[in-house]
Amino acid sequence: MPKANIVAISGSPSPQSRTRVVLEDVVQAVAERVDALVDVIDIGEIADLLGPTKLRPEAPAEIERLLQAVERSDLILAASPVYKGSYSGLFKHFIDMIDHRALEGRPVGLIATGGGDRHALVIEHQLRPLFGFFNARTLPTGVYVAESQHQGGHVVDPQVRARLDRLAVEAVAALSRSPVSAVA
Repeated sequence: MPKANIVAISGSPSPQSRTRVVLEDVVQAVAERVDALVDVIDIGEIADLLGPTKLRPEAPAEIERLLQAVERSDLILAASPVYKGSYSGLFKHFIDMIDHRALEGRPVGLIATGGGDRHALVIEHQLRPLFGFFNARTLPTGVYVAESQHQGGHVVDPQVRARLDRLAVEAVAALSRSPVSAVA
C-alpha cells in the first residue's frame, strides 16, 4: 500500500502557536499508526507570501506548491485559532485559493483553539461549513481546545485528550478506506 499523503494546516498567523502544537500532537498520533508523508503548512510561516496574494494565479510558486499539496492529499488536518468567533483571516484566505472541486470526498479533521469555552462551537458553526462547501468529508469528532486545557505544551484536560485521540483514530480509519484520488 502506498504512503498516505497527509496535509496539516495550522491557521495561526503567529509562527509559534498553541494551535500548531495541538495540531502536531494529532499528526504524530496518526503518523504512528499509518505509513504517511506529512506536509505541515503553517500560515504564520507563509503569511508574508500569502498576505499580498489576492488570487491564485498571482500566487508565488511556494503558495501554489502548498495549494497543490492540499488538493492532492489523502487526509487534511485543519486547525485554527479562534478570532472573534471564527477562524483566522489568513487561514480563510489560503483556503479560498483551493479549487472548489478539489476536496470532494476528502477526509478532513477539524481542530480549533481559543481563549475560553465561549468559542467551543466554532467547529460546528464555522469550520465544518467551510469544508462542507468543498464537499469534503469532515470527520465526526472535531476538537476545540481552550487555553486552560493546554499548558506547558500539552493538553491537560483528560476529556479533550480523549477527543484528540478519537480524532486520530477516525483519521486513520478514513485513510484505510478507498483512496481519495480514485474519487477526485
